[in-house]
Amino acid sequence: MHGYASLWGVADLNGDVVARGAFAESLARTGAGGVRMLHQHESRAVVGVWDEMVEDERGLWVEGRIEDWSAEARYAAALTRAGALDGLSIGFRAAKARRERRLRVLSAVELWEVSLVTFPMLPGARFRSVASGRAAAEP
Repeated sequence: MHGYASLWGVADLNGDVVARGAFAESLARTGAGGVRMLHQHESRAVVGVWDEMVEDERGLWVEGRIEDWSAEARYAAALTRAGALDGLSIGFRAAKARRERRLRVLSAVELWEVSLVTFPMLPGARFRSVASGRAAAEP
């Protein structure tokens, strides 16, 4: 599975905007392996692993795999196969942010997890499970 967990300069439904490069320090410290793959932001529901996370020209590109180690993981995999689950959402702590009117611009974040979600706060944060390459995840 692969897709964009975050897009540069796009406001989410909560008014957060992630600036290009905001994940660099966090990812340099932990790598993709230090970021958890959860289902619906539930800390008890680790459903897989992230193999790659890359900041590119569009946003935070992620690649990973859902594992078969729990009922929750099998459920997330079944929803994904059926096309009922395709959203991504980041769990983080804002390390550096500024206000621009109603928006909060995040220039540095400590990334904790990227969840598979039904309704992402950033509507363009989506993943695909079969096609390959970054172009396949673009709307």
